[in-house]
Amino acid sequence: MACQSCSTSDGGAPKGCKNNGTCGTDSCNKLTVFDWLANMSLPNGETPFDCVEIRFKNGRKEFFRNTEKLTLSIGDIVATEASPGHDVGIVTLTGELVKIQMKKKGVNHTSPDVAKIYRKASQKDIDIWSESRDKEEPMKVKARELAITHKLEMKISDIEYQGDGSKVTFYYTANDRVDFRLLIKDYSRVFNTRIEMKQVGLRQEAARLGGIGSCGRELCCSTWLTDFRSVNTSAARYQQLSLNPQKLAGQCGKLKCCLNYELDTYMDALKGFPDFETKLKTEKGDAICQKQDIFKGLMWFAYTDNFANWHVLNIEQVKEIMAENKQSKKVSSLEDFAIETVAEPEKDFNNAMGQESLTRFDQPKKSKNKSRNKSKIKVATPISNQNQAQTPNQNQGQNPAPIQGQVKNPKQNNKPKPQDKKPIIIKKNENKE
Repeated sequence: MACQSCSTSDGGAPKGCKNNGTCGTDSCNKLTVFDWLANMSLPNGETPFDCVEIRFKNGRKEFFRNTEKLTLSIGDIVATEASPGHDVGIVTLTGELVKIQMKKKGVNHTSPDVAKIYRKASQKDIDIWSESRDKEEPMKVKARELAITHKLEMKISDIEYQGDGSKVTFYYTANDRVDFRLLIKDYSRVFNTRIEMKQVGLRQEAARLGGIGSCGRELCCSTWLTDFRSVNTSAARYQQLSLNPQKLAGQCGKLKCCLNYELDTYMDALKGFPDFETKLKTEKGDAICQKQDIFKGLMWFAYTDNFANWHVLNIEQVKEIMAENKQSKKVSSLEDFAIETVAEPEKDFNNAMGQESLTRFDQPKKSKNKSRNKSKIKVATPISNQNQAQTPNQNQGQNPAPIQGQVKNPKQNNKPKPQDKKPIIIKKNENKE
C-alpha cells in the first residue's frame, strides 16, 4: 500500500512524503482501518454491501454509495460526488464492516441522501488533485496574513482543496463569533476560487495537524481516536493525579483524552475501598483518612488533633473498625491496628562498565598548571663534544653533576656500586730482562 513518495530511496534511507500523514495512498497509516472480515466470503445469494468508507485529507471520512457496482478495494483512489463538482478520496473500508461503522456514526444506509461514487479516479483527476494539494501551504500563509490585516481574532489552522480544485475549505479556530464577510471577499479576489469557512474546536485542530504527545508517541486523536469524549478533572482525582494543568493538558490546551483510558479500572478498584471521607472513632479521638493506595490496598489515617502522624491500615482493618463503630463501640487506638512499615534498603546500583559518567566520551582538558610548570623548567645545555670523546674508563666511578632543571631523587644511594669501581691495572716492567 506504500506510494512512491513514501518508499525508500537508494541506500535504504526513507524518502518521506513530507505530507505529515496525508499522502496520496494512505501509506502513512493515519486513521487506517483493519478489515478483519476480508478473508471471509459471503454466503450464496448474498450481495456485497453497496456503501464504502472513503477518507479525504487528514481524518475526514465520509460514506458513499457504490451505485455503479465498481470492484473497489482498500487503497483505491475514486472520484465522489460533491457540491459543486467532484472530490477525490481514498477507499479505507469496504464490505460488511462499513454497515457497522455507519450504525456507530448514526448514518442510515438506506437513506437516499448518501452521496454516490462516480468512478475510479483517472490520471487526469489525480494530477489535478495533486496540483491542488501543492497550493495549500503557500495559500495558508497568505490567508493568515489577510486575517491579520483585518484584525480578526481567529486562527487559520488548515486548508483543504476539493479534488477538482473548484472549492477551498478554510478551517479556523476562534473563541467568539467572528464576522469574516470582508475576509471572504478578499479570499475570493486573491485566490480566485470558491471559499468555504468552517470553525473547528481545539481538539479537532490538534487532530488535523497532528503532533507528538508527552508520552513520546503520536497524538491519539490524529492516529486512531475517532470520537472525542468529555474529560473532567474528576478523572484525575479518581486516579490520584496531581491537579497540575501543565501536566494534565495536551497539545490542544484541553485535558488529555488518555485520562479516560484507565478510569474504569480505577473505578472498579475503588468499589472495594471504604469511602475516603469515613471517620474512625477511637478512644484517643477521631481519625480521618489522608491517603489511599489503590494497588496495595492501604489507607493512611491521622488523628484530628495530630495530622502530622499518619498510621497505615489495611482495608480489612478499616472495615473492622467501621463495624465496631456502627455498634457504638470505640477501639482503643489506631496503633493496635497499624502496620509496621519497614524501611526499604536503598538500592545501590554499580555500573561495572563505568558508563555512568556523561562526559566519558569527551576529550580530557589540559590543565593550565602543568603548562605553567613546564615553562618554568629550563632546557638542559648540551654536552660538549670534548666530554663525549672521553673514554669510559675516565667517566666510570664519577658522579656527574645534575643537569639544571632535573630533580634529585632523595632515596638514591650515593654509594658506588660494585660495577662502578675502577679496575686494577697491572703494568708490566718493560726494562725487565
